[in-house]
Amino acid sequence: MTHTNELEQALTGDSYAAPPSHIIEGLTDELAHQTIPNAPRTIYAELWHIAYWQQMSLDWMRGLETPYPANTSVPFPTEADIHRETWDQLRARFLRTSEEAAAAARDLTSLDKTIHCPSRPGDPVRTMSIRDQLISLATHNAYHFGRIVLMRQLLGSWPPPSGGFTW
Repeated sequence: MTHTNELEQALTGDSYAAPPSHIIEGLTDELAHQTIPNAPRTIYAELWHIAYWQQMSLDWMRGLETPYPANTSVPFPTEADIHRETWDQLRARFLRTSEEAAAAARDLTSLDKTIHCPSRPGDPVRTMSIRDQLISLATHNAYHFGRIVLMRQLLGSWPPPSGGFTW
C-alpha cells in the first residue's frame, strides 16, 4: 500500500473536497469560458490563475526568484493568453505542475529546506520552508477550486463525471 501524506492529498487528492483533477474534468472549452452574472471571472480564468501561482511556487522552490506580480491583474489571463492556450492545454498544464507540487510534498528530505519567496513590491523578500510554501499553495488552490465548484453548480455542470461532493 502506498502512503500519501496529507500535504500531497491537499494538493492533488480529496483532502478537503473532490480532487482538483475531478473538479476540472468534463468541461468543454465553451463552458470553461462561460460568463456567469456577477461572477468576476470564468472557470478558465480561475484555473489559469491557479496554474500561474502553482508555477510561481515551483519556481521559488527550485531557487528561481521569480518576481511577485506588480499588480492584481497580472496573475489572471489576458485576451492574448486566452487565445494562446485552449482549455484542454490549460488543464494539462495545471495537472502537470500539480503533480510536480505533489512530488515536492512527497520529498520528505526537502520539506524543511529554506527558500526565498519574493514579496509584493516594496516588501522584503520572505524566507520560508518548502513545506510552508506548499501549504500556502494548497490553501490558495482550495479557495479557487471552491469558486470553480460554485461556478460549475451555477452552470448546471456539477458533479463532474468522476463525482464530487454535493454537500
